[in-house]
Amino acid sequence: MTRSGRHDEALPALTQAEHQRYGRHLVLPTVGETGQRRLKAARVLIVGAGGLGSPAALYLAAAGVGTIGLVDHDVVDATNLQRQLLHGTDDVGRAKLASARDRLHDANPHVAVELHDTWLTAANALDIIARYDVVIDGTDNFATRYLVNDACVMLQRPNVHGAIFRFDGQASVFATADGPCYRCLYPEPPLPDTVPNCAEGGVLGVLPGLVGTVQATEAIKIILGIGDTLAGRLLLIDALGMEFRSLRIARNPQCPACGTRTITQLIDYDQFCGTPPLGQRTTPDVQEITPEGLLEWMVRGVAFELVDVREPEETRDGYLNGARLMPLATLPDAMHTLDRAKPVVVVCRSGGRSARAATVLLADGCEQVLSLAGGMMRWERDIGAGPP
Repeated sequence: MTRSGRHDEALPALTQAEHQRYGRHLVLPTVGETGQRRLKAARVLIVGAGGLGSPAALYLAAAGVGTIGLVDHDVVDATNLQRQLLHGTDDVGRAKLASARDRLHDANPHVAVELHDTWLTAANALDIIARYDVVIDGTDNFATRYLVNDACVMLQRPNVHGAIFRFDGQASVFATADGPCYRCLYPEPPLPDTVPNCAEGGVLGVLPGLVGTVQATEAIKIILGIGDTLAGRLLLIDALGMEFRSLRIARNPQCPACGTRTITQLIDYDQFCGTPPLGQRTTPDVQEITPEGLLEWMVRGVAFELVDVREPEETRDGYLNGARLMPLATLPDAMHTLDRAKPVVVVCRSGGRSARAATVLLADGCEQVLSLAGGMMRWERDIGAGPP
């Protein structure tokens, strides 16, 4: 019987074209025709069509996993292309799911691609994940990682975890019958804004290729029932030193998810992690100014402070004349230099960091603080690239 509960005799047959395509699998003693038919019968969900989801999806499609589900609600940005190989230059501005579907069908037309054009939330996670045998977590935020974990534990679906930052990556398999879950490793999320994301901290472009390929490998092993998976181990990857090592992880009997099982329903994970919901650019207490409104201020000569909270490297892609560079992490040390008698306009790449910076400035006594709606991405779209 397969991992999905299907008896081998009920597995879908391989066509002549599939026999030819998967020939190198068919000669492997631990795969063979039965294993390839298991792959064809399998359903794998990938949460996130970005840096980790790209190599994972491509290799699963090439391997002949019959159905690949993708969850994403973002569009392709030029900054994605350094690492997200599902998307190309001509896809900038397209929905990631659309470019991912086209790329995967080109990689293997025998594979069915199911698209879930939404953010994964407590309201839809159980319904979506229940349709699949294995889940690959390719997300880049803690709220969704805890959500995926809890849903996988409840539904008894293996959760193939991956994470990247700068030159370091990690991978594991959670929520198996006897192994630990993500909460066993990280019982509590980090404090908000203490862990930069890729836009803030950067990431080596090939690193998600390493980690995402490991995730695809683990998913295939789970489907085939072969080898030793990373369940109970955390694989650590140091790309600079090119070192791979693994640490043992034990199931925590007091874990509320997989131990005591006191978590019986999905919660508000954004509240749990202290982060704004995905896709929400600002907080309710932060005022916004549109690119058109900011341009009007500039043309009229309105006196205001313009603060750019991106990292220095990001300004190479465009900046606003007169902006003072104060990266978010160093803002508390520099904001005393601002003229608080003037309105303060805060700028970042897409509006998320500027909203958080605005709350810091408001809490410190600045009376009028506005976040540039949509950040430099929207400025370049609506106004044009380069300094005004």
